[in-house]
Amino acid sequence: MRERATVGAMRKLIAQQWVTVDNIASEEDGGLSFVSGEPFSEDDNSAFKASVMAFIGSVDTMILGANTYAQSKGYWPYAEEQGEYGDKLNNLTKFVASSKLDDAPWGNFSAATVTRDPAATIRELKEQSGKDIWLWGSLKLMHFLLGAGVVDEVRMLVCPASRGTGTRIFEDRQDLKLLEATSFENGVALLRYEIPNSSLRSPSPNR
Repeated sequence: MRERATVGAMRKLIAQQWVTVDNIASEEDGGLSFVSGEPFSEDDNSAFKASVMAFIGSVDTMILGANTYAQSKGYWPYAEEQGEYGDKLNNLTKFVASSKLDDAPWGNFSAATVTRDPAATIRELKEQSGKDIWLWGSLKLMHFLLGAGVVDEVRMLVCPASRGTGTRIFEDRQDLKLLEATSFENGVALLRYEIPNSSLRSPSPNR
């Protein structure tokens, strides 16, 4: 069992999303054709790769929705070409939010833990010692956790593209505090926002 976090050092839940300049995080068919600049090449020494590697080094736990898990479990555990990034991702402690799954294997790596109550799981994890927690994709789950008031930061990788229609990263009103705005040579801009946890609604998750 993990130790309780020390006072003043509570872990954060950071939601990361690839997004277009017009606030689309998922196309109408669920696709992400606008995503660019994945920093996985071993000989890539760009500032963008350094930023993404620094982020994945700052977390030790990942939570994802059932759909994102289903799309990822057949690729990432076997993606040897992804090098250090893939190694770090595959070795993170993982939780899958699902009302239907009983188990969540991840290739030859440690299986994910299935949670029926992701908001409660996040609150419990925040009380334990460790690095920050990464909400990976999982847009519907992100919307649910925003409503539950447990998301501390949204990390937006803004791609130089627009789509006009699709699912937006924010569905309702949010008050945000800018933490970082950085542009990279590949056209992607990193925007990091703190989200004050003033909304404590208890919506029903739709995963």
